[in-house]
Amino acid sequence: MKLKSRRKIPNADGDVSPEESLEELKELAESAGARVLHSALTTREAIAPATLIGRGKVEELGGIAGGTGADLVIFDRELSPTQLRNLEKALACKVIDRTQLILDIFARHARTREGQLQVELAQLDYLLPRLTGRGTEMSRLGGGIGTRGPGETKLEMDRRRIYQRITRLNQVLEHVRAQRARQRGKRAAIPLPPVALVGYTNAGKSTLFNQLTGAGVLVSSQMFATLDPTLRAVALPSGRRILLSDTVGFLRNLPTTLIKAFRATLEEVREAELILHVSDAHSPVRQEQDRHVWKVLEELGAAGKPRLHTLNKADLLSPEERENLAASRQACLISALTGWNISGLVAAIDARLEADPLAHATFDFPQTAGRELSFLYDHARVLSRQFRGGLIHVKAEVPRSVLQRLSKYMAAGRRRS
Repeated sequence: MKLKSRRKIPNADGDVSPEESLEELKELAESAGARVLHSALTTREAIAPATLIGRGKVEELGGIAGGTGADLVIFDRELSPTQLRNLEKALACKVIDRTQLILDIFARHARTREGQLQVELAQLDYLLPRLTGRGTEMSRLGGGIGTRGPGETKLEMDRRRIYQRITRLNQVLEHVRAQRARQRGKRAAIPLPPVALVGYTNAGKSTLFNQLTGAGVLVSSQMFATLDPTLRAVALPSGRRILLSDTVGFLRNLPTTLIKAFRATLEEVREAELILHVSDAHSPVRQEQDRHVWKVLEELGAAGKPRLHTLNKADLLSPEERENLAASRQACLISALTGWNISGLVAAIDARLEADPLAHATFDFPQTAGRELSFLYDHARVLSRQFRGGLIHVKAEVPRSVLQRLSKYMAAGRRRS
C-alpha cells in the first residue's frame, strides 16, 4: 500500500507539470506492485531542510497515512538521509523517494546475473550515505517495495564491507564491459552493423523488437519491463543484416547511480551505427519524453550518432492525427502491435544505414560456384540472372563487404557504384 506526495516548487522539470509527474510516479509505483491509496501535491515557497514539506504538511500526511492504512509513503523527489529519517519517525511508516522506487523496480525485473550485479551496485551507491542512524530499521527482513536487492538480509553491513562490495562489483562489471568490447570486435570481423532501440520507458520498444526479430522477449505495460539487453540479427531488403539491440527504457531524471551502473549495458547504444528512437505517438507528453531521451543520449556520449525517429502506437491515433503525423515526414509512423508500416520502417533503416554501403555490381559465376552464388542471394539483392557461355551472369545490389568477398567473380569493367 502506498501514499505519495510531490512538491510543486521548485520544479527541476520545467517542461513537465506536477500533475503529469505525479501520474508517472503512480505508474512507477504500480509497476513495483503497490496499490495507490492517495496522492497529493504540495506547494511551498522553499524546501524545508528537515522534512522537505514542512511540519504542518507532515502532520497532515501522517493523518492521511493513518486513515487510509498506508504502510508506505513515496516522494517524487530524492530525499536526503536526514529528511528520510525525520519523515519515517514522524509518519511512523516506511518512506522512500523516487530514486529508491526506481531501484526497486530494476531489482524486480533484473533476470541475468549481469543485470542483478548492476542493480546491486546502484542500490549500494544509494544506500551508503543513508546508513547512519538506520541500523534497526535497515536490518528488517521481508519483502515489500524498497527492500528488494542487496539490503534484504544484510542491511546492517558497516561502511567498510559496503565499500569492499562496491569495489568488487565495479571490478566484475569492468570485466563484463571488456568482454562486451571483445564480442563487438569479433562481430566487426563479420560486418553486422549494430542498431540500438532507445526510447522512453513503455514506448513499445520490446513490442517493436519482437515484430522485427520474432524474438519473443517480454512485453508488458509495466515500466522497465525490459532491463537486460537482447540482441538479434535482422535482414534488410538490400540483403544487408543488422544486429538489433533492445535496451532499458529511459526516464525523466533517471538516477545517476543507474546510468553509472548500467554503463556496460548502455555501451551498446554508444557503439551503434544507427539509433532507432522509439516514441509513443499517443502520449500527450511525447515531446517532453523525447527531450529526456535526448538528454540521456547526450550523457552517454551518443548524441552525435545517426538517428531514425519512430512514432509508435499509431493504432491508438485518430485517422486525422495519423495523417498529420505522416504528412510531416519528420519520423516514421508505425504500430508495433498490429505490424502496420513495419515494412516502411525496415526500408527506412536500410536507407539510413551508413555502414557497409551498397554498390551495383555484375558477376560471372562458374556453374561450380554454387556456394558463392547462394551466399550472394543470402546477403544481397539480386536484380537479374542469365546463363551466358557456361557462366551464370548476375547483376545485384551488393553491400561492400559482400563485394569484397566475391570480388574474384566480378565481371571485368562491369561494376558501378
